[in-house]
Amino acid sequence: MDAMTVTDPADPAFVEARRAELAERVGPRRYQHSLGVADTARELARTYGVDGEAAYLAGLLHDWDKGYDDPGILARADELGLDLPEELRAMPRVLHGMTAAVALAREFPALDPAVLQAIARHTVGEKAMTSLDKVVYIADALEPGRSGKTVERLRARVGEAALDELFLDVYAYWVRLILERRHPLYSRTTEIWNSYMPVQEVFRAAPGADPMPYGRP
Repeated sequence: MDAMTVTDPADPAFVEARRAELAERVGPRRYQHSLGVADTARELARTYGVDGEAAYLAGLLHDWDKGYDDPGILARADELGLDLPEELRAMPRVLHGMTAAVALAREFPALDPAVLQAIARHTVGEKAMTSLDKVVYIADALEPGRSGKTVERLRARVGEAALDELFLDVYAYWVRLILERRHPLYSRTTEIWNSYMPVQEVFRAAPGADPMPYGRP
């Protein structure tokens, strides 16, 4: 089948071909991670009323360009014509989703733009994430290969917390991890986080009360 004609993310021939190609593009550990993200994304999608096959495909392809080293991914971005700010050029390990989305769109023009967007946004996030974006972002953190007490706690929230709440929990988890590891933090992180916060009610405390800087407790 000509991949140029594929429009359905559930098309088994297209999915199997990309799965085989992915196995050649990344190492065994990254390949297993991608399969785990794909399966987890489909399960999350079913829980939260999102297209499960689109979620599976986005999860499968989210690390399509993860096989590049730092100089390689920068060269890849230049080759694809991505106009990256210097800040992101200094953070090459977050670029693989962005480059993959552009490269896949060119190689397979009929791929669902929603799938490509979820791939592009799975590293640093974005304002106004769609439900599919959030599902893939969450799946990257909760797939079976991830471990740790916080990951287990987040997994336990699946189905209990609303999708938006679970997304924020996972976003906060990644931010904490970045800070703990002393990695650079993307300057738009606060802007992205704040875009999901409700407008805070102005709270005037009674005289002598402890101050509450951000609304009611």
